[in-house]
Amino acid sequence: MALADLKNVLHIFGGSEVTEDQQNELFKEVLLMTLARAADADINIQTVEVDRIREIIKDHTGEDVSAADVRVAARAELYAEANLRKYLGKVAHKMKPEHRSKAIQALADVFRSDADVSVLEIDFFDRTAKAMGVTPSQLAGLNPGAVD
Repeated sequence: MALADLKNVLHIFGGSEVTEDQQNELFKEVLLMTLARAADADINIQTVEVDRIREIIKDHTGEDVSAADVRVAARAELYAEANLRKYLGKVAHKMKPEHRSKAIQALADVFRSDADVSVLEIDFFDRTAKAMGVTPSQLAGLNPGAVD
């Protein structure tokens, strides 16, 4: 899967300027990384969460990811929670505000996909939103110039 290559992650960390196309690719990668890691936030990856992550990624990016891709990404050392937050803090300013808010809204969607939202999931959500600099108004979809 091309999305799992995370080539834009490496580009961003290289300090290069980000084009419009690269911002869109970055959004796809951040979405996969964040949602996959979220599936393991409560140390219990549920099939319903994996299925929902696959649907969200398809809906937001048009990319198909396999359940195996999601599970591998969720367990990868690269995505350890502290490393993920550090990464998100570094790339958030290179992302469009609407991409950041969509990623956080998708994260909430994943957590609501099973019957129980755990304290660990809530903590993961709050820390991730903070790392990405997503404001309450952005979470509500109130972006300047947005008409939706």
